This record gives sequence, C-alpha cells and structure tokens, in this order.
Amino acid sequence: MKLLVTGASGLLGTRLCELAIKKNYKVYSAYSQHKPLHGTPFELDIIDRKADEEIFMKIKPEVVVHAAALSDVDKCEKEKDLAWKVNAEATAEMARLCVRHDAFLVYVSTDYVFNGEKGSYKETDKTAPVNHYGFTKLKGEEFVKESNAEYCIARSSVIYGAIPAGGKTNFALWLMGKLKAKEEARIAIDQWNSPTLNTNLAEMILEIVERKITGTFHLAGATRLSRYEFAKSIAGEFSLDTSFMKQVSSEAIQWVAKRPKDSSLRVDKASRILKRKPMKMSEALGKMKEEIMA
Repeated sequence: MKLLVTGASGLLGTRLCELAIKKNYKVYSAYSQHKPLHGTPFELDIIDRKADEEIFMKIKPEVVVHAAALSDVDKCEKEKDLAWKVNAEATAEMARLCVRHDAFLVYVSTDYVFNGEKGSYKETDKTAPVNHYGFTKLKGEEFVKESNAEYCIARSSVIYGAIPAGGKTNFALWLMGKLKAKEEARIAIDQWNSPTLNTNLAEMILEIVERKITGTFHLAGATRLSRYEFAKSIAGEFSLDTSFMKQVSSEAIQWVAKRPKDSSLRVDKASRILKRKPMKMSEALGKMKEEIMA
C-alpha cells in the first residue's frame, strides 16, 4: 500500500511512518523543515497548491494521513492568516486531491475544537473552539466533510512520546528533563485533557487505514487527567522527584491564546470498534518507558 504522510517528521508522523514500514507499506514522508527518520522523504510546503498536486501525481498514494499542522497555539493566535492557510486551506486541498486521485484520507484533528466547558466530549458533541488554532482545525474538519472524500477524522489530545521529533520536545520529555536537572517545572492544575502516547495513536490510525474505517473518532488516551496529574503520573513512572513541580493556575502561565479548561475526550467509540484500544495512562507510560529503555 502506498501511504503519504504529511508532517512526517513530527511526533505522530515519525512513529506512524516507522510502524507503517514495519507493516511493509511503501511510505512517502512529506516534511517542511526537518528531514524524516523513516520513509522516502519529500520536502513539501503544504500551502503551495502546485507542489501538493505534483506530489500526488508523482506518488499516486492510496492513503494519505494528513498530520501536518501549525500546532503552536499561541503562534496561531498571533499569525492568524498563516494558521488559516496551513490548518484550513491546505487541508481542503488535501481533501480535494484525495477525491481526484481516489485516495483514502485520515485527517488528524484536535480536542481544541471544543470549548472545554464540560469535558469528556463525545464525537457528536457540539464544537465551539475558544482559540484560532481550534477554529482553523475545525474548519479543516468541515472542509474534509464537504469534499466527498472517503475519510476518517481522528481527534487526539496532548500527544507525547519517548523521543523528540521535528526539532521539538513534548510535555513528558520536557518535564522529565526539568526534574532530572532539579529545575522548577510550573504545571497547570486547572486544565484537563486526555494525554495520548504517539505509539498508541499511530497504531489506531494504521488500523483505521487498513480497515478503511470512515467517520469521526476520538483517538486519545483513555484517562482524563489535569496537566498536573499527568505530570505526577510521569514522575511516578520514572521515579523522579516531584518537589520541583510547582502547581499554578493556567492564568499564571500567561499564554497568548485562551485554552479550553477541560477538552478531555471520551474514547468509547474507538474502544468499541478498534482492536487497538486507546490506552489508559498506566499502560501508556509503561509502553513509553519500554521505548526509552530500548
């Protein structure tokens, strides 16, 4: 199977490409800045329609996992035009090309399409993003639905993993670095999510690809946690000193963009339909520890 992955050097993309290759997929890895570790690399500016068209014509993918995004929430708020082009317009173009080339599309979306007022969101709950990042990702979802593509929208939450990717760290590795260096780590106590191990997410997406499952799915961790509770779980798994963790309110962090208070996702649908189930926190951190040790 020919698989095109955008954002292939990112946290999800790196793991997805690696696992797909192990399944004998022919993997084409599109990237913008950091060359991917796995697959056949293609440098691609996804907001360049001509370049998008050329890569489809050259590769002729059977499946596209569109994981590329401007995911820096504060940057999206400050550079709204860029966020719109990357997260919304480029997604619409990917969907259009998938229709034209008869490719199955998996669009990786986010828990930030919800306003965070109630938490434990189902796929059918009303969306109402509170920042521009969430708005542009939601518009991407809408463009996919309107495109007549054969698609799956995969919403996730706070993706983390065992190694840095795309020149960036992730919350789990950032925290571990802070605590090992005995430096203060300020952690919000009033923000809840469904932290998701990149390996678990990649495995679920590949099952969706193989079975051509359509619709909208919450592919996230199976445990709802505050950011501080998540941090405590990480510290506990890796036997790190929690005395350097400082509890703060989200307002004290002074983000540019507003964050939803509780954007946690219910994963009942994925747990019912998929063989690769969303992992609970204890299982996911155990898996991450194995990967770090390996």
